[in-house]
Amino acid sequence: MTSGNRVKTMSKTTTSPRLGGGRQIALLLALAGSIAAATGCQTFGRPQNNTKTQVMLDAQCPPTDPANMPAKELAKVTLPPYVIEPPDILLVDALRVVPKPPFRIQSFDVLQVIVEGTLLEQPINGLYVVEPGGMLDLGPSYGKVMVGGQSLEEAQDSVFRHLKRTLRDPQVSLTLAQAAGQQQIAGEHLVAPDGTINLGTYGSVYVTGLTLEQAKKAIEDHLGKFLDAPLVSVDVFSYNSKVYYVITEGAGFGDNVVRFPVTGNETVLDAISQINGLSRLSSKDIWIARPAPSGVGCDQILPVDIEAIMKGASTATNYQVLPGDRVFIAQDQWIAFDSIIGKITAPWERVFGFALLGSSTIQQFNRFPYGFNPNFGGVCWVAREVYGPENPQWLLFRAWLLTDAPIWLRDAYTAHGEGFAAWISDKPVVKTIVKAAMDQVIGRYEAEMPRIGR
Repeated sequence: MTSGNRVKTMSKTTTSPRLGGGRQIALLLALAGSIAAATGCQTFGRPQNNTKTQVMLDAQCPPTDPANMPAKELAKVTLPPYVIEPPDILLVDALRVVPKPPFRIQSFDVLQVIVEGTLLEQPINGLYVVEPGGMLDLGPSYGKVMVGGQSLEEAQDSVFRHLKRTLRDPQVSLTLAQAAGQQQIAGEHLVAPDGTINLGTYGSVYVTGLTLEQAKKAIEDHLGKFLDAPLVSVDVFSYNSKVYYVITEGAGFGDNVVRFPVTGNETVLDAISQINGLSRLSSKDIWIARPAPSGVGCDQILPVDIEAIMKGASTATNYQVLPGDRVFIAQDQWIAFDSIIGKITAPWERVFGFALLGSSTIQQFNRFPYGFNPNFGGVCWVAREVYGPENPQWLLFRAWLLTDAPIWLRDAYTAHGEGFAAWISDKPVVKTIVKAAMDQVIGRYEAEMPRIGR
């Protein structure tokens, strides 16, 4: 349908007689469907069953146009040249770092000094580091000589004149082995949020959006302002900017998102293995949501037949994971439904729980009318004396006394129980007789407890 036809349809709709509410809704839905069909893109959402089935059938058939088929296991593609982005870490090695003339020796420069005609036991032939302050230490037999701030020729002459004091005819050769600035260039460099790497005293270089070859040239061009024909090598030490995501729907318990770096060889099965397989909250409904590059074209939804991949070793939908992919694992609908029911019923369960607790407390008050009377707290003197405070049997006798005992016995026990307990404390025979009577009472009381509970 062309845009002109759509405009005519809308204009006719506005001039037609008034439609019912149901027909208006149906018309709006049809209009929205036609607009979505015209755009041809599905930006988000769960893949429809018919679309999913067709995609899986197409994946198992020989492709009519292999160039347009997504890469998958046994038919993978190589990724394009790596583009540097924050927070990648680059490994830069300085292969040639020679300062521009006129060169002046600085602290921590490494000089190669070769001298003929030295003492047999104290040769001078090797690498010597210029000390802070510009001094060059030639060994205990020859001492130190100042070379800081001098050119290589001046430094060679200074070494010659210094050795002439102790040697008859020294022959001196002095060259630069390594400039101090090389230590600031070589090493690992984190790409900062502003897209640059820091080269120490040589400043910063913008490398974001460049390939490794382009970054190498950019670094050499920048160092060329300070050095004579510099040469460096650049590699990626840590691939941090190219990632994919595994998203697990949480069935009402919170979704889980895990981020993994892309190495160029991962498939859907590799991605699922990174999270130790599917959890009990997950279903077998899985797909890849692949964003369109820079918003050009349509986002892709690639359904995955995980059972065929795991049980049948099928490679049809075991797609290669690319940077930016979202491997989405849908939730188990029954567990999600159970979670929804739990969220609805949990507040009511808590309210009713409080109500039942209050009702149980009131029943306890009615069952033990003297239980909270401070003047009646010591009613179990005799039972505690007979059974001992560690034996819970005295609590059962106390419960019987407070609920089922005759009133005259309860009153007598309350009035004279403390004195009677003190009197039998040293009379084991009397204790045995009293205990036998209490055991019978407790036995009948325990047998009647279900009747009391009803």
